[in-house]
Amino acid sequence: MRIQHNNKRVIVALSGGVDSSVAAYLLKEQGYEVEGVYIQVWSNKDYLTECPWQDEIESAAGAAKAIDIPFRSIHLEEEYKKRVVEYMVEEYRAGITPNPDIMCNSEIKFGVFLEWAMGQGADYVATGHYARKELRIKNYELRIKKREYRLLKSIDKNKDQSYFLYTLTREKLAKILFPIGEYTKPQVRKIAKEAGLPNWNRKDSQGICFIGKVELARFLQEYIKPKKGDVITIDGKKIGEHNGVFYYTIGQRHGLDLGSHTGTEAYYIAEKRLKDNVIVVAKRKDNPALFTKALMCGKVNWINSPVETQNFVSLHCTAKIRYRQEDQECTIKKVKSQKSKVKSNVYHIVFKHPQWAAAPGQSIVFYNGEECLGGGVILSSK
Repeated sequence: MRIQHNNKRVIVALSGGVDSSVAAYLLKEQGYEVEGVYIQVWSNKDYLTECPWQDEIESAAGAAKAIDIPFRSIHLEEEYKKRVVEYMVEEYRAGITPNPDIMCNSEIKFGVFLEWAMGQGADYVATGHYARKELRIKNYELRIKKREYRLLKSIDKNKDQSYFLYTLTREKLAKILFPIGEYTKPQVRKIAKEAGLPNWNRKDSQGICFIGKVELARFLQEYIKPKKGDVITIDGKKIGEHNGVFYYTIGQRHGLDLGSHTGTEAYYIAEKRLKDNVIVVAKRKDNPALFTKALMCGKVNWINSPVETQNFVSLHCTAKIRYRQEDQECTIKKVKSQKSKVKSNVYHIVFKHPQWAAAPGQSIVFYNGEECLGGGVILSSK
């Protein structure tokens, strides 16, 4: 039986891909009043020759037509440039490896776009993210009940995208729908094919959020001038040169021109020294120099967990320091500020097992089973 939702209005962020298209289709089948919107944030064709926005708008429009829902595009180029691109460039310039996809979700999809949609009279926004939310009613004193939502991993663990959504708040979760979180990717494609969606077999997009498949170093060179420096081994031997520490990340193997100095051995970046523009590499992926058992993180957001409001000494949970990594057991301890009586939003994380290539600027996301508790930005590792 078809579920009716009393004409609740949902604006779906249609990217042109199959996931967001099926999200829109499912919502219409459930009785929502659905509108599709393509968020245009990039149109510079001077050097981004693979920028896919034109093809994506056409694909999104085609899907909306097949679903029989209204469709339009909105322009958020200035907001994207200020909140995502400038952030990304400044982090790389500081020798840090940021995660623009997480910032894009936080500032654009569930920031500017969410606010815009609410201003258009929408009850919800929806996306094609592989994630779930669950209603939890908590009892407080004086018999007051409060409705809260938890962010959960998707059914398809291979596609789960909760890692990229840790910056959401309980208030925002109440206004967001993730229709495909209960399905696997093959099921989504099957639904799209049976529904006659023209993009049912369209390949998944890759690369920087909303921009697509762009060579990162080439992108950054438009903003940060190259600066030659040395590549040395962990014992101090120079084996090559690089174009600037800001173009590279911890754990990176490819992209370093080491010539014949290394033979057939593989080298991985173990350290970036911004001060003297030096990259330190370690031989073999299992080199101890590439592992850490503890790190510091900041800018932490707790979605719906009591740990932020309690003076906890330590919290045992699991965490990921990169997308698709297996959950890793860890203990979290809050660090007090040395300059103020007010506790800073900084945490010390100790893992049960050493972690490979923890890169400052990347995100660490915390879990309790299926629930995403929140996360933060890696400040340093040791």
